[in-house]
Amino acid sequence: MEHMGVIVEVWPLAADQTGIWLLSGQDALRSDRIPADSEPHWEVEALLGYGAKAEAALLHSTSWRIDGSHIVLTYMAVISTADLVRADWPGAMPISDELLPTVGNPAPHGAAEVPAPRYVDVLMHGLRHLRFLLDTDAGAREVLTGRWRQHLAAMEPALAGMYLSQETGAR
Repeated sequence: MEHMGVIVEVWPLAADQTGIWLLSGQDALRSDRIPADSEPHWEVEALLGYGAKAEAALLHSTSWRIDGSHIVLTYMAVISTADLVRADWPGAMPISDELLPTVGNPAPHGAAEVPAPRYVDVLMHGLRHLRFLLDTDAGAREVLTGRWRQHLAAMEPALAGMYLSQETGAR
């Protein structure tokens, strides 16, 4: 019998005056199965190319889920930028609170059933988690200033309950 392995995914994000951007394009960066002599945080830094490509001002794990034969640990990485994001990251994609209404809600599930979130659901949950940190975490508040605070203000803070009903806006 094969045991589950652990992988990490990191959603590298930056904010400028126009909005929040996913620096990796249309998806997260994902590791291979984490070896026993490593640890998840180091793997996240390796995915970001620490010291060479993107040094995060904030790294925060927001969730975990089962994906096939793996447990996926999800991290949000807040990357500082001096100017317009696409000047440094031409492949970056814009992210806004309008994304979920555009792609629709995920398939519903019962209270005791396993959810099957899409990648977009994981990303939006992570952003709402960052919004929650503005209210609860002094260290995160020091990083999530200015543009971040402005763009996250449109999102409802949450640790759980990532799905909003399009009809009622209720969770």
